[in-house]
Amino acid sequence: MMTTANIPLELTRKDFVSDQTVRWCPGCGDYSILAQIQKTLPDIGYKKEDIVFISGIGCSSRFPYYMDTYGIHSIHGRAPTIASGLAITNPNLSVWVITGDGDGLSIGGNHFIHAMRRNVNLNVILFNNRIYGLTKGQYSPTSRTGARTKSSPMGTIEQPINPISLALSAGATFVSRSLDAHTTHLGETFAKAAAHKGTSFVEVYQNCVIFNANEWGALQDRRERDEHIIYLEHGQPMIFGKNQDKGIRLNGFMPEVVELGNGFTEDDLIVHDKTSKQLAYTLSSIEYPDFPAFMGVLYEEEKLTYTEGLMDQIEAAQAAKGKGDLNALYRSADVWTVPE
Repeated sequence: MMTTANIPLELTRKDFVSDQTVRWCPGCGDYSILAQIQKTLPDIGYKKEDIVFISGIGCSSRFPYYMDTYGIHSIHGRAPTIASGLAITNPNLSVWVITGDGDGLSIGGNHFIHAMRRNVNLNVILFNNRIYGLTKGQYSPTSRTGARTKSSPMGTIEQPINPISLALSAGATFVSRSLDAHTTHLGETFAKAAAHKGTSFVEVYQNCVIFNANEWGALQDRRERDEHIIYLEHGQPMIFGKNQDKGIRLNGFMPEVVELGNGFTEDDLIVHDKTSKQLAYTLSSIEYPDFPAFMGVLYEEEKLTYTEGLMDQIEAAQAAKGKGDLNALYRSADVWTVPE
């Protein structure tokens, strides 16, 4: 697959900032995500005209207007489908899907699943604030059971979708998570997603400052977050805490938090292996606030992309039968004439 990755480019964040006024609520995490993507793009090796942002409907879906690249503000939940068609027909592009937990996992849930399993060369960024923001505060597919919202005043009785578990189950080849308030980690995660060949999925935790302002609690507080976040690094033990004095070990099949030096050492801890889907499933099944939040790349594998497989089939068919005649194909069978 050809890219412009080997062409020296002198681009900066300013090259990706459009002339449109950014219209999100003051304090919204969308500003942070936008800034980190704009900072990341100069280093991924693509020309501006080879980068495309495609969104659905929602607060986050205004994203294409604020990027000085090509973009499509599409219809509710369908951004992965449109992006898949574009990426397949022009594999030289860097294609980004911008979606939210409502847009991507409700009406767009089916499209999300099939984008993951097909492994088209896309970067899917899901903004997860566990609420419908644009339509004024209804519960979303990721809202926690019991969440009181405008559409669930007595508390939602639905079981929430776990985006990471869903992506893994659908066959995603790159599954990761970051946090809007931790800008350094967020930018690094976007860079890793962009470098992956195939479908990259990044879940971003964020609060909705109007309708769900405290959803992620201490994770958003710089003074406290290190006590509640494990930054996953391949081949490294799962240690966390301001003083790096806590860790995660397996007790039978169940992870548990332990204090180092209190009868436990680093040798007792789980060593992260991003190539293990079994471990990724385990990590996805335990969530904050019951456990520390896992941030970073949970799972990654190299696999044939949809476009590569499709092009291989086309080349094989042409080698066996020639390039063919489209007009002749249209008229080859099941053809009839409608009289005047």
